[in-house]
Amino acid sequence: MTGVNQSQSVIPTVTQRVLLIIGGGIAAYKSLDLIRRLRERGATVRVVLTRAAQEFVTPLAAGALSNERVFTDLFDLDDEREIGHIRLARDTDLIIVAPATADLLAKMATGQANDLATAVLLATDKPVLAAPAMNPRMWSHPATRRNVRQLEADGIHFIGPNVGEMAERGEAGVGRMAEALEIAQAAAHLLGGPQSAPAGPLSGRHVVITSGPTHEPIDPVRYIANRSSGKQGHAIAAAAAAAGARVTLVSGPVTLADPPGVAVIKVETAAEMLAAVQTALPADIAIFAAAVADWRVTTSANQKIKKTKGSDVPTLTLAENPDILMSVAKRGPRRPALVIGFAAETEAVVPHAQKKRKEKSADWIVANDVSPASDTFGGDWNTVHLVTAEGVTSWPPQSKDDVARRLVEQAGAWLAAHQTEI
Repeated sequence: MTGVNQSQSVIPTVTQRVLLIIGGGIAAYKSLDLIRRLRERGATVRVVLTRAAQEFVTPLAAGALSNERVFTDLFDLDDEREIGHIRLARDTDLIIVAPATADLLAKMATGQANDLATAVLLATDKPVLAAPAMNPRMWSHPATRRNVRQLEADGIHFIGPNVGEMAERGEAGVGRMAEALEIAQAAAHLLGGPQSAPAGPLSGRHVVITSGPTHEPIDPVRYIANRSSGKQGHAIAAAAAAAGARVTLVSGPVTLADPPGVAVIKVETAAEMLAAVQTALPADIAIFAAAVADWRVTTSANQKIKKTKGSDVPTLTLAENPDILMSVAKRGPRRPALVIGFAAETEAVVPHAQKKRKEKSADWIVANDVSPASDTFGGDWNTVHLVTAEGVTSWPPQSKDDVARRLVEQAGAWLAAHQTEI
């Protein structure tokens, strides 16, 4: 998933033309809100509805919100005489496909042009931003993963999908379409023009970063978590984007704004975080700064567990969560060239970090003291030790932003020295 902006920046006030292709999925209703979000930022929006999309939203609704004519049929003689699919493909600054269904992604990847939407996509020379939406099993299917890799290689930008509940009862995972505001902010980045993608030591590289805590539910109102604000992980994501990288940030529950120039996947649990990371791969660098809960309740309660006078204290049976760092560091051909983990320790910081680096097969470990006296969790400053196979380098106390910049700088230098091809 490409690094597109989900920050609080706005689309420039100059005239921006967006062609929105709405695919046939239940998430199509979000695209109506997306029209409004784009227009309130100054964009002119034209809409193409696929035949399947018209089962979920109507041309009347899309036209009322866009204040433009809505296009539906490749073989409409009036449409072709007035504007034509070639002009639709070229007379725009950005094409957004939302929702990008599995079927639509497959057609894009294989160059089909059997309806108006696919004909426009094949004829365009403009940037294309796809917002996938589908069942998690469809998203993780090898055919879809292959299509996404092909489209990324073709230069298609992606935003999402996010983790969450599906329309189908009992279905959850990676597959929810990004929210309208997230897609609008991604469009803002792409509409900024070539100058919005900074040249830097990580230009052309893909960096996957985890940040924040995970929440493991006990019941609908209680959960197991670690004390993490996400400030360090988010700072690293911002620094990597500033260095020119395409950044995918997998974030647990935090109260921070999304970093500029970064694609953000929001998750709750360790299992969801692992799934999102695996979906985001391959990458050149993976940095695991999240404070992942080590354990989860084997079976969370569907209703709030009540404290009843005279009853026994409830017993919680815990299971170990997946080890995200180790699972990525030890995997085969899709292992990133540089895998960096974090070790939050309260004692014997460096020895524990050295042991962790070896056990997890990580290349580097960034170790820090998170004891109550350190004020690291939730604070703006950090004191870290960079543990590598060559030794340990202790950095002076500095802001988390400075730690992030220094780490990204060293990672970029390592990658340049050890991997010349992008």
